[in-house]
Amino acid sequence: MTSTVPQALTLTSQYRSFGGWQQIYRHRSTVLDCEMNFGVYLPPQAESQQCPIIYWLSGLTCTEQNFITKAGSQAYAAQQGLIVVAPDTSPRHCNLPGEDDDWDLGTGAGFYLNATQAPWDRHYRMYDYVVDELPGAIAANFPIQPDRQGIMGHSMGGYGALMIALKHPGRFKSVSAFSPIVAPSQVPWGQKAFRHYLGEDANAWLSYDPTALVKTASERLPILIDQGEGDDFLQTQLQPERFAEACKAVNHPLTLRLQPGYDHSYYFIASFMGDHFAHHGAALT
Repeated sequence: MTSTVPQALTLTSQYRSFGGWQQIYRHRSTVLDCEMNFGVYLPPQAESQQCPIIYWLSGLTCTEQNFITKAGSQAYAAQQGLIVVAPDTSPRHCNLPGEDDDWDLGTGAGFYLNATQAPWDRHYRMYDYVVDELPGAIAANFPIQPDRQGIMGHSMGGYGALMIALKHPGRFKSVSAFSPIVAPSQVPWGQKAFRHYLGEDANAWLSYDPTALVKTASERLPILIDQGEGDDFLQTQLQPERFAEACKAVNHPLTLRLQPGYDHSYYFIASFMGDHFAHHGAALT
């Protein structure tokens, strides 16, 4: 892991929210070789002390805006004194062939991995960005408690949160996900992305697959997953039972809650956001 901290962050907007500030920053990413945006919520407590931090990873087609405008997270973050960071989901405007042809590949679909295949490998290194460069920028510019970090996300971002937590034992004290793609190497969304970004060798895909990673995880970090039973993608793309079976086989603590009637949208996410902040707050504060 390298230490790549942007030279400067530019504050592009900020809004007072529940006594704190919801801010958007822009910076030049060395890892991605493009300009990137990310959101930071600073709770009132951050004005006088260091605070624990949660990283939120969004899903396909999203930017940093979806979560901060729709999830209702600021109220919970303010109550518990948690800084919340929400990056964009991919590089943008890189002028790569095919980057805007499909909604589930390229722009808005970085899949939180390091691409090894041309033309994606120059820019599509979201794993290094989320694991290394962005946290370096946050630590250098905001009053965080570096030993108190959590990570969560939705759909593609839920997969990213699980994958990154499993690949970095000891780094996070909490992890959760909404409607995650738990077995990307076994479902169409993941297979399409992995084939383009990583190549045809399916064995190479497993290093980014939570269901494969949990089988050899050296840490038993409790995982919370909420999944809507009315989700149109439940059977074809998400298949949480695969991850549940893998966790059960190795006795990894998992709370999988199937929520009747809820779909894949932010109406679902906002409905249970308080429960997820309680899960993280219990470990972080």
